Amino acid sequence: MKILAIETSCDETAAAVIEDGAKFLSNVIASSGELHRKTGGIVPEVAAREQVRSIIPVIQEALVSISGQAEIDAIALTAGPGLIGSLLIGVETAKALAFAWNKPLIAVNHLIGHIYGNFIENTSSTFPAVVLIVSGGHTDLILLKNHGDYTWLGGTLDDAVGEAFDKAARILGLGYPGGPAISKAASSFIAGGATLDPSLPRPLITEPNFDFSFSGLKTALFNIVGSKSALPLPQEEIAALAYEFQEAAADCLVTKTIKAAQEFGAKSIMLAGGVAANTRLREKIGKSAGNIPVLFPPFKFCTDNAAMIGSAAFFNQNFVPWENLEPDPSLSLQGLPNVLD
Repeated sequence: MKILAIETSCDETAAAVIEDGAKFLSNVIASSGELHRKTGGIVPEVAAREQVRSIIPVIQEALVSISGQAEIDAIALTAGPGLIGSLLIGVETAKALAFAWNKPLIAVNHLIGHIYGNFIENTSSTFPAVVLIVSGGHTDLILLKNHGDYTWLGGTLDDAVGEAFDKAARILGLGYPGGPAISKAASSFIAGGATLDPSLPRPLITEPNFDFSFSGLKTALFNIVGSKSALPLPQEEIAALAYEFQEAAADCLVTKTIKAAQEFGAKSIMLAGGVAANTRLREKIGKSAGNIPVLFPPFKFCTDNAAMIGSAAFFNQNFVPWENLEPDPSLSLQGLPNVLD
């Protein structure tokens, strides 16, 4: 089965052709990230305007991998969550193609899509799996019992971890996007096993639940920097604070994920989302998992892309008549048994 997948939930405009859920024939991405770098964050209207310009060329490039639209069996799209202006571009384009080409539509929850970055070019995944979804807008733990069968275990009570990285990078003057900037600065600090003073908190890490909180961690960093008499900080001190922030965030994520995997007898652990590209997070969770296999999506499938949407669509064939499909920017995982509510 060949699926044309479209992803426009945020600032990427992406299209891909996926065969049988695991083989990608094309994966094309146009990003407006450079425009948002100038403003230190995503401007929704700017993202949507760039997607209007990019959506048709991106789809045309993705289709070069096959002989034509006749080979396409279905069209998959991100229905939510995301920025409403961005979602509309992808949803309306997919609906138009479905009508013009007489193809069925498969609607995908963007967060479920991130999970399936682990299934592209990989058939070794085992269930049940505990999945940690970490990105700029989301931090969630779910128990994936099988394709289309999952339970939401917990998530952030305030900031998503990716958002916290962005804000921490801004506090330290490291630029946008924050995740790579914090990681790069932290890599230049050699801890040598020492405890930094002052250390940052690990919010909720000992609480008997699967929830996260990163607002207090961000505020603690802000207060430390604000207490310094000499600004800007020396590069060595920025590196040390970046390292401690990354360690604190990763400790919270890893502790709750391993706890969930042990409690529910997970046969594997999966990371998903843009923050899954963080090498320190990968290192810490890999060391902490013991005998439980840990799956990491390839780096190119961590950030938003259409290949993961096509894979999710194949394994969760949630067909929707094009006339009934509307984007849902607040589409949630909580309490839902299937891909869409």
